[in-house]
Amino acid sequence: MTPEQLLRHYDAASLWSGGCGLSMPEGYERALSVRELRIRRGEQPRGYKVGFTNRGIWPRYGVDAPIWGTVYDTTLSFCEDVGEVWLAGTCQPRLEPECVLGLAATPPARATLDDLRKCIAWIAPGFEIVQCHLPDWKFSASADTVADGGLHARLVVGRKVDASTLPADAAGFEAVLAGARVTLSRDAQKVDQGVGANVLDGPLHALLHFVNALRDCPGAPDLQAGDVVTTGTWTDAWPVLPGEFWRAEFSAPLPTLSIRFS
Repeated sequence: MTPEQLLRHYDAASLWSGGCGLSMPEGYERALSVRELRIRRGEQPRGYKVGFTNRGIWPRYGVDAPIWGTVYDTTLSFCEDVGEVWLAGTCQPRLEPECVLGLAATPPARATLDDLRKCIAWIAPGFEIVQCHLPDWKFSASADTVADGGLHARLVVGRKVDASTLPADAAGFEAVLAGARVTLSRDAQKVDQGVGANVLDGPLHALLHFVNALRDCPGAPDLQAGDVVTTGTWTDAWPVLPGEFWRAEFSAPLPTLSIRFS
C-alpha cells in the first residue's frame, strides 16, 4: 500500500481490505512518508505516541514489541480537567489512559534514564484515542500497526504537573510514576484499573525505549524541545462511542482527567 493510499484511508476513516504486506522497516518508511504528505498539506508534528508498551495486552493484539507514531497539531488538544473529542473521522476508536511527557530539550546521544529525566519539563494525564483501519482490530503483522499511523487518532492532554515538583533523579522519578495507579470508568461505572509500571516498568523506561528505537529508524526526525510523548496505556484499550463520558482517576502525582465524546 502506498503512502497516498494510506492517507486516503486515514482521511476517509475506511477499512483496509487486508494487511499492508510490509516488513517492520518498510512499515516505518511508509509511516514517515505519510508524515511528509501531512506536513505538505499544512499539518505540523507536535511529538510522538509510543504504543504497545503494556506487555499485558500483547497476547490480545498479537504483537510482541512496542511501536511508535507521530502526533500532529490536528490530533493534539490540551485541557485542564475535562476534554472533548469529536469521533467523526476516526476508525474503530478506542481509549487509553496514559502518562504524557513534555520535553524541555533534545536528549543527548546514548541517553541514560538520568539524562532523560533532565529533559522532562512536565508530566500530565492523557487520553490517547487509538484507531485501526483493519477489520475488528485484527493485524496480519506488527508492521500493519506501524503503517497505520502507529494506530494514533487523537491525544487529549490534561493538567500539567511541573517536573520540578518531582524527584530530580531518574530512580526516584520513575518510582513515583511506576507506582501510580489509575481507575478508568465509563459513565460512572468502573471498567478497568492499571498501574504506571505496566508500560515497560514505567513511563521513563518507555521513553528510553522509544528514544533508542527512534534513533535506529532511518529518516526519523529526532525529538525536539516542546515535543510531547505519550508513553502507552496503563489499562487495556476500550471501545468508545459518541455520548459517552469517561474518567481516569490517577493517583498522585497525576491529576484526574475526564473526557466527553460526541
